[in-house]
Amino acid sequence: MERREALRLLATGTALQLAPSSLKAVLRGARRLLEVQGAPRTLNAHQFATVRTMAELILPRTETPGATDVGASQFIDLMLTEWYDEPERTRFTSGLADVDVRTTALFGKNFVDASPAQQAEILIDLGEFMSAKAVRARDSGADGAPPPDDFYPMLRQLTLNAYYTSEAGATQELHFEIIPDSHDGCAPMVSANGPENQ
Repeated sequence: MERREALRLLATGTALQLAPSSLKAVLRGARRLLEVQGAPRTLNAHQFATVRTMAELILPRTETPGATDVGASQFIDLMLTEWYDEPERTRFTSGLADVDVRTTALFGKNFVDASPAQQAEILIDLGEFMSAKAVRARDSGADGAPPPDDFYPMLRQLTLNAYYTSEAGATQELHFEIIPDSHDGCAPMVSANGPENQ
């Protein structure tokens, strides 16, 4: 699978279950690379902290692990380093800088230092802006997808891909079984009236 095709599928939000096996193999390969990757290679420490905070707000820990628990920020840095080209990386890091500009204008501090309520307000504003652009694109005859130059859809999609390609996301959220616990091929069929004899 070509790099551009893989990124197009990721950006359009193609469901992981429907994605070609070659894309799934690429994402599994990315997960293996995370095991040996040390410090972030594209994002600086502040950008990395901002991505980690935003990802955790998108997918917080509940009864299942959150984005931080599955290494979403490390996955995002890896994808930016290994898969994205320089204009895409620049768009992403410029978007991170804009998040700090917005937060500073509203609250007098950068995103990471803002309170959880203030951080949530910034994410809600970014989501509303993304939705409004998608509606305008749809009304103008476009396909309704967010414009490719938007940072926030890019971050959200990377966060979701990071989460659902992790073991915890795949098994605890999607209930995906790589190898089923058991297979009972000769089990009798059971109906509402009891076992069927055949």
